[in-house]
Amino acid sequence: MANDKKIEDAMTSATDRMRGAGEAMQASGKKAAEGGATISARLIDQAETNARQAFAAMRDAAKANDINGVMQIQSDYLRDQAQRSVDQAREIGELIMQFGRDAVSPLTDQKK
Repeated sequence: MANDKKIEDAMTSATDRMRGAGEAMQASGKKAAEGGATISARLIDQAETNARQAFAAMRDAAKANDINGVMQIQSDYLRDQAQRSVDQAREIGELIMQFGRDAVSPLTDQKK
């Protein structure tokens, strides 16, 4: 009888752990999906900003009085775009790291 109770307790414990692991995986997947949606939206925002800046530079270049003005506008745009690209890549990298930590946290919390 005592042996049956130990087996039953062990099976209950294993079932509870498996249920907890499944719930943790589900929570992790949900957080990963939410993070992916946020990153996608941010990438679209960045693309929109880049396009807006490119059109603004083209408008300015069209209004320039001479080739030197066009070259200056182009130079300024390229410098600004390079900095914007670095900033945008950094932002997306930070988002990816944060969402990675968030997605893994239900799994690591499960181990505790």
